[in-house]
This record gives sequence, C-alpha cells and structure tokens, in this order.
Amino acid sequence: MTTRISDADLILNSDGSIYHLNLLPEDVSDTIITVGDPERVSEVSKYFDSIEIKKGKREFITHTGYLGNKRITVISTGIGTDNIDIVLNEIDALVNIDFLTRSVKEELTILKIIRIGTSGSIQKDIPMGTILASSFGLGLDALMRYYNQNSTLKELEILEAFKKHSLEISDLNPYLTKADEELMATVGKDLTTGITVTAPGFYAPQGRKVRAVNSISNLIPMLNSFQYGDVRLTNLEMETAGIYSLSRIFGHQALSINAILASRVNFEFSKDSSKVIEQAIKLVLGRLVSV
Repeated sequence: MTTRISDADLILNSDGSIYHLNLLPEDVSDTIITVGDPERVSEVSKYFDSIEIKKGKREFITHTGYLGNKRITVISTGIGTDNIDIVLNEIDALVNIDFLTRSVKEELTILKIIRIGTSGSIQKDIPMGTILASSFGLGLDALMRYYNQNSTLKELEILEAFKKHSLEISDLNPYLTKADEELMATVGKDLTTGITVTAPGFYAPQGRKVRAVNSISNLIPMLNSFQYGDVRLTNLEMETAGIYSLSRIFGHQALSINAILASRVNFEFSKDSSKVIEQAIKLVLGRLVSV
C-alpha cells in the first residue's frame, strides 16, 4: 500500500507549487546550482543562452534555463543550514514526490547539486582568491540531530578524531559528510581541497569578535590545528555540511565550491570579492556543460 504524505508534512500552495520555493515539478532541472545571496542568481543565469523560468518567494529566487544543451536550475538558499533544510527537502520533493497522490515515486531522480558560495580561509597557505572544493563538510550546527545518517567508516574516523581534538567544547555534537566523488572528479578537478567547516552563525560561531564576548576564545586556532591523515580543516562558511548530509540522505550528488574572500588568520577581507565570485561561477558552469 502506498503511503500518503499528509497535507501538514508536505505543504503545497493553491497553484500546486511547493510551499516555500513556490516551484512546480517541471520548473527544476536535475542539475541545480545553489547560491546563498538572491542577487547572485542572476549573476549565474546571465551566462545562460536562454532562461525559461524566473520565480521567487522570500529569499528563494529560482532561474531555470539552458547553457548550450545543458538545462540548469540556479536557486538562492539564503544563509544557514536552517534554510538548507527547507531547500533540500523541497527540491527533493519536486522530483521524487508525486504531488497528485502525495506519495514517493517508484523511480527516483538523482540530482546534481553544486553550491557556489563564499567562505573564509583558516589556513595561512590558502590565500584570498582561492577557489576551493570541499572534500568534506563538517557541521557544527544542530541540523543533523534531527535526521538519521548513514556515515562511512572514514567519516566516522575523522569525526571521532575531531571530537577528541575539540574536547574543551563539551557540548559540541558535530557531523561530517564527504563530497560526491563524481562531482569532485569533474567540477572540482584540480582545485584546492579540504574539510569545510559549517558554522551555525557568522560572528561568534565563526570566531569573529565585535562587541560580544565569545565563549570559545580560541576557535580558529582550535580548528586550523586539526589534521587527520592527509585531510585538514581549511575554511569556514554556513551551508556546506547541511547540503552534503541531506544530499546523502536523499541519494543526491553534492559538491560545494567556495570562493575564498577572507583570511581569518591574517584578519583580511578581499577588496575584489565580486571578481573571485565570478571566477567561481564561470569555472562551475564551464565544467558542468562539459560533463
């Protein structure tokens, strides 16, 4: 017997679109680029040869179009893994739930999800202007406390080593998920790589000090001193780990491409951030049309 998903669990708008994203199933491609900033959607889609869909609601702006023969959807998530929870669940529902019967489809669609985001380096040898592909996403937020995960042995080993390294933060409950290997070998080919740390905020959760007193005074040194085998923590941002973990749960492929705009160890921020972001966008689009 097919299980019907309740009206309260899967909310649809009066026109049949999914609740937050305001999208219909036919509005999205199986190749999806996510960006945090709604204004960055048009910075990606301006390179499309044609745009067939432009929709938006709240911070969620979506453009779907063609670059050559490749159909691509670019969607803004807003900031943080709380928004990633919404976006990943709803784009999965758009392709894998039959909205008429409100049931899971027998044949599931696997999405390619590529984040193009901004980030700050926590290693001295990764300068501003670097385009970095996240080999893993390490989440310091609480999102994955609400989902069952299927972690690999390697992920569990790295995670256990990090927990021992960060014992002074007694209530930390991190999670770790690896990037999709196929996307890393194609879109992420030859880029600088490392474990991207996903924080639950921008200021104290990333070690920034303005007026408030931080409860973890040595966050950046604690993070950048961790290494397990040939992997280390390289950069800080706010979405990657949630994208990786939810993509794993839903069976999608995911990769995070980071435009490094800040050096957290040198206390510097890029004076030409738009150029670095544009470089990341062009790189991703160029590699997507070739695979």
